[in-house]
Amino acid sequence: MRPGTVKLFSSKRLLVASLDAARSVRLLLFMFLVILTGAGISAESGVQTFRDADGIWAKYDYREVATPEGFANNPALVHEFYNLRRAGLPEVEPNAAHLALAELEEALTARGDRFLLITQNVDDLHARAGSKAILQMHGSIAHARCSFCGQEHEWPGDLSTETPCLSCESVGGMRPAVVWFGEMPRHMAEIEAAVSQATHFVAIGTSGTVYPAAGLAAEARASGAAPFSSISNAPRMWACSTTTFSAPLHAKCRAGPKTSFPAIERVPHAETFG
Repeated sequence: MRPGTVKLFSSKRLLVASLDAARSVRLLLFMFLVILTGAGISAESGVQTFRDADGIWAKYDYREVATPEGFANNPALVHEFYNLRRAGLPEVEPNAAHLALAELEEALTARGDRFLLITQNVDDLHARAGSKAILQMHGSIAHARCSFCGQEHEWPGDLSTETPCLSCESVGGMRPAVVWFGEMPRHMAEIEAAVSQATHFVAIGTSGTVYPAAGLAAEARASGAAPFSSISNAPRMWACSTTTFSAPLHAKCRAGPKTSFPAIERVPHAETFG
């Protein structure tokens, strides 16, 4: 190098180094944890899954009970199907994994961090466990929606073609407030915004085959989210034997009656989702 000259570093290398530094600072100072859950987390409570070999879709034709066309053709059959599912909710209880996530939300929000739970499940187990920041992207079986006025109501009992809407009093339009095949999942604008802002992303109990939920891990990776790198003194965090994590979080679950989070560390991690 000649005297009086200045060596210029590659702009690409400099940009990458700057982004890595900014990302490390962001992870150290602030955490926004986004968690996606699927049917596997509720299976531990005795809720039957849909897509397993012996699941619900092995016994029912989804086109008859879980599509707008099926409801139009035979609403009585659709109501019978969902009335059975709804009646079974009081018979199941949140398991240790549901309770752990509620406890984790409380711990993170208490220290000023953000937490969002996105679930594909239509049961109410997360809410009953104490989780508050929940987006049910496939709706809720514990609610009913009027096809005429669009209003929703909590609905613990049965529905039928004779059930009037509590808002507009129309008869014949009440349906389960769930997302059927061919319908758009709910809260997608909020979900996409949260995933793009997340510092950490975890997927639990989901097969990763149903879109758009299956694409959320890739979106989080593209936005720079990191997997959990360290949770101190919480070896029983995920207490669900069938729970699975998105790669590379290949953690084996440990069943146990209690979970606790005495120390949850903000630790930057260079690894991203594989």
